[in-house]
Amino acid sequence: MRIFVVLICNLALFSVVYGAQKQENKPQPKKQPQPAHHPSQPAAHPAGGTGAKKMTTAPSAAQKPHPAQISTAAYHGQKAKNSQASTPVYHQQKAKAAQASNAAYQTQKAKKNQTQAEREAAKAANQRQTANAANTNHAQTGKPKQAKTEAVAGHNAGKGKFAQGKPLKPQHFNLPKQPNTAKAPPVKFQQGRRIQGSQNWQGQRYAVFRNYKSEWHDRNWWHNHYHNNITFVFGAPYYWNAGYWFPAWGYSPNAYYAWDGPIYGYNRMPPDQITANVQSALQQQGYYHGEVDGVIGPLTRGAIADYQRDHGLYTTSTIDQPTLQSLGIA
Repeated sequence: MRIFVVLICNLALFSVVYGAQKQENKPQPKKQPQPAHHPSQPAAHPAGGTGAKKMTTAPSAAQKPHPAQISTAAYHGQKAKNSQASTPVYHQQKAKAAQASNAAYQTQKAKKNQTQAEREAAKAANQRQTANAANTNHAQTGKPKQAKTEAVAGHNAGKGKFAQGKPLKPQHFNLPKQPNTAKAPPVKFQQGRRIQGSQNWQGQRYAVFRNYKSEWHDRNWWHNHYHNNITFVFGAPYYWNAGYWFPAWGYSPNAYYAWDGPIYGYNRMPPDQITANVQSALQQQGYYHGEVDGVIGPLTRGAIADYQRDHGLYTTSTIDQPTLQSLGIA
């Protein structure tokens, strides 16, 4: 009997131990986190009794936002504000810069156009003033005089102040053998004729014009005085002296001359080739509109005179050294 009781007790103890071990090995259920967006409810006030202290429940750790979340949200918020603020400012500054640049361009363009218009107006006024003054002086005295603008130009010319053009290489032109006398009629010889107005042309470069006077001599006289320094243009003889070609009146009594006066001979080029180079240069600048024929007739002399007035030179109406230097030929 005692043995039976002991067995019963051991069996009961074994059952208890086995049950406890099985309970320990059973997996525990996972704790469900509380939603972060549900705020804690305030504790209910105790029923009855006045003057009881209000009880509040402190938020749990799951309800508090993480510091990293606060920093990220603040960064993106500040970035959005900066972007919104900087975009209008950028576009506003860009618009102001474009307006200022356009205004400056328009102002510069207007000044340039105004300057060009003023130059053209001044040039036209100068030409009208010169023509009117020359006509007035001629009507009063019967002798053409230098206008006021020409006097200023002559003062500069006397001091050697010339408008220098781009250098031009002299060319050799194939010229007609006979001149067109309809466009350039021959001039008549006048013994002792001097170049009108030359007494007012100052400076050593114009001394040849001040000293020139027409002379008639026979062929032997010209040969004895100038030997081989004589050339023929359109059958007419010219003699060389002090850098200029002059008509040798009387060498050939029926010789044709379109101009009775000196013609500057750059590098001793004959008068017709020098004249052709001047005609070509004046054509390029819009002064001469005739044919390049090597004849210094009225049309060519008029174009030379216009060029000389516009470039501050004495109006000699012929080919002189200052004019060739201004054209860039000499």
